Amino acid sequence: MTTPQASAAASALAALLPSPSPLETTQQPSGSAPSGTVGVGVDFVGAVSAELALVLSARAEAGVRAAGGTGTVALADVLRPAFEAATAEFGSGVLGEVSERDAAALFADPEAAIFTFTDAGNGAAGQEPFASLALRIRQPAGSGHTELTAHKLGRIHDVEMALSVVIGRTRMSVANVLGLEPGNVVDLDRSAGSPADVLLNGRLIAHGEVVVVDQDYAVRITKILDTAETVG
Repeated sequence: MTTPQASAAASALAALLPSPSPLETTQQPSGSAPSGTVGVGVDFVGAVSAELALVLSARAEAGVRAAGGTGTVALADVLRPAFEAATAEFGSGVLGEVSERDAAALFADPEAAIFTFTDAGNGAAGQEPFASLALRIRQPAGSGHTELTAHKLGRIHDVEMALSVVIGRTRMSVANVLGLEPGNVVDLDRSAGSPADVLLNGRLIAHGEVVVVDQDYAVRITKILDTAETVG
């Protein structure tokens, strides 16, 4: 099932795939089988959850491995930024572990949106696509009407959740990451003094400022975001 979000996610992923030329994204009929040598997939859980599976052609696999350099960087690690860009179209959430896997089941799912990515010079009839993507968007979190009672919430009262504070982000190529040395400075996407993001299990819930308490870093909450702001 193709939605504007699915199409936007496919385009965002295609933009970050290592390819010799820009990729053209084309929607395919539901249930279309992929052609390629290796499948890589990931799950995303958030305001909108999704399953993604990418199948690479032989030349795409070679390009991705070359982008990882001569070290031991895994195929999944090189592709993670592309999956991050795709799932950013779904809003806040947590991206799972990217791993090589069999993608046949997701491509066969009638609810999955199917896209092919074609590089310039290989768009002739019969040519294998550079890569194929299957994407299934699940029911948005919180869309049901189950009543939350104190008794039901008690079932998860001792479940631990990860609270993290982000002071900025940046995007770097794998080659630049491998070239980092002590003393290097990495520029972030926000200026000094800007509020930090407070995330609960990867979802933005508040803004705050970093402070020092008894020689330890802490964050003072300056704004709690409502549901519309956290989803948007």
